[in-house]
Amino acid sequence: MKKQEVDHILTQMLDSHENVSDLNFTVGKPLQVESAGVLMPVVMKPDFADLTPFQTERIALNLINHDRRLIDALNTQGSCDLSYSLPGKARFRVNIFSQSGRYSIVLRKLESKIPTIRERDLPEAFFDIAEEKNGIVLVTGATGSGKTTSLAAILDQINENKSVHVVTLEDPVEYQHPHKKSTFNQRELGIDFDTYANGLRAALRQAPKVILVGEMRDRETVEIGLTASETGHLVFTTLHTSDAGQTINRMLGMFSTEEERQVRIRLADSVRWIVGQRLLPKVGGGRVAAFEILRTNLRVKDAILHGESEGKTFYEIMQAGRPFGMTTFDESIVGLYERGLITEKTAMAYASRRAIVGRGIDMVKSARGESTSDIEDLDIDREYVKNHL
Repeated sequence: MKKQEVDHILTQMLDSHENVSDLNFTVGKPLQVESAGVLMPVVMKPDFADLTPFQTERIALNLINHDRRLIDALNTQGSCDLSYSLPGKARFRVNIFSQSGRYSIVLRKLESKIPTIRERDLPEAFFDIAEEKNGIVLVTGATGSGKTTSLAAILDQINENKSVHVVTLEDPVEYQHPHKKSTFNQRELGIDFDTYANGLRAALRQAPKVILVGEMRDRETVEIGLTASETGHLVFTTLHTSDAGQTINRMLGMFSTEEERQVRIRLADSVRWIVGQRLLPKVGGGRVAAFEILRTNLRVKDAILHGESEGKTFYEIMQAGRPFGMTTFDESIVGLYERGLITEKTAMAYASRRAIVGRGIDMVKSARGESTSDIEDLDIDREYVKNHL
């Protein structure tokens, strides 16, 4: 199988369905694409039927293109990450991994157009995030929840309004930012630097005002990231956590018990925003994002320093902080339901606290004049009253 044949297969897969986000090659399954969050089979001529180990291996080797570093990573670590361009069509973030001695491949389609905060209908708080001068901004959520897209929109806002040097450390580079007011240097793991820690350490000598770190993967990266934020840099990064409390705990968990107090102090001084994201199935197809937004203030700093306690949880702080741009996932989900973007069933399924979402939905229904209960034809049992007098 040659590169031209692989490019032809990728092109056919992209064109097979609407809103294709991922291409999936798995032994024993046909060619598949993910469309609006659902895996769909791809029919081609000639038909591939179920993929064989030989076919997925040949496709993987074509994507790797004789890169010794990637081959070594695949052999020693069981997986490798790379970017791949389909000329005139699309760019992909690629992960090749071994399972039961066979290779599977997932290609995530990368958007070519830089998203903006307005186009993506992101919360107004994102404009405030782009105005920060220093500190750490953490964007959290599961893989594929749109963290990179949100960060790209914030960086584009900075690019439009500030004349600063921006250095990004990515795995791989997804959105390629043009030079507007800002100057961008985008570096890719494996090509331009070997580890996030080393890339971040080098970035401190490259005179940036803004640094994007693709992911805080280890203790050393967190430590250098904190140092960067303390020395006047604005650091954007991601973590695979589900909410603000888990984010702080994950970062603390990278350090020893003896270091915890000092790290809490540094985090309290450095963290500016924690933004959580979840993608929910949208009415009519596609997906829509729900957000959790925590903005630093004295109550947040106290919760980071001393831990969450009764009446001082991050959830309660976000509930009280709505006038300052904060929101909980539950408030965001109720807002999506109110706008008719998600169903009641979806809202309840993705809720953090179902009772709160349930009450919010009932309030929306009441405002619309809809019934909030399925109980009907209730009446007073007057005979019961008479018989017990």
